[in-house]
Amino acid sequence: MGLIKYIREEINVIKDRDPAIKSTSEIFLYGSFKAIMSYRLAHSLFRKKHYFLARWVSQRAARKTGIEIHPGATIGKNLFIDHGHGVVIGETCEIGDNVTIYQGVTLGGTGKEHGKRHPTIGNNVMISAGAKVLGSFKIGDNCRIGAGSVVLNEVPPNCTVVGIPARVVRRNNEKVSPCDTLDQTHLPDPVRMEMCKLLTRIERLEQKVASIPPEDYFKLFNCEKFSR
Repeated sequence: MGLIKYIREEINVIKDRDPAIKSTSEIFLYGSFKAIMSYRLAHSLFRKKHYFLARWVSQRAARKTGIEIHPGATIGKNLFIDHGHGVVIGETCEIGDNVTIYQGVTLGGTGKEHGKRHPTIGNNVMISAGAKVLGSFKIGDNCRIGAGSVVLNEVPPNCTVVGIPARVVRRNNEKVSPCDTLDQTHLPDPVRMEMCKLLTRIERLEQKVASIPPEDYFKLFNCEKFSR
């Protein structure tokens, strides 16, 4: 019953989150479906300390799907990996329920440290294409990570982060699960926002300088006139 339950859950998750699905039978061709089913088996073997068999199952799945999930990782319910090529999930990574991950995502460590060295992902989190989450910190519930972002520090719940390194650009903006919208593109650009602030400040300073009579420049800057 356990296997049948997992299969039903994965079918429902993929049908709910992938608009490209035309028939249920297509799901059995999905790399995400194959990778997660293989992970469930590998994780069971890993917990029973059959480490070689667990790694054999996971590496075989990685070669076939392009999705590498270490059998030691802890994954909750309803994980959806869309497309999936290049996804890497490390050994001590913990993933909550209802998480969506797109292609090219890495949930990895930052070196050869021991113990907990991979991130903990909360519930209802969306990690967009190409994002890298590196280190043993937590991504809070209901967060969105923008495409191509590099997250190196803990992220509070209900936040949107973008950039390299990633910065929080929205917090408690809307009480809507990011996985419900699956919007990877309409996210703020923190670098552009800072540049706009600088340009606005420069324009205001130029306007103030332009309003100062030329004879008052030297008084303003406390200097003497040139002889010529």
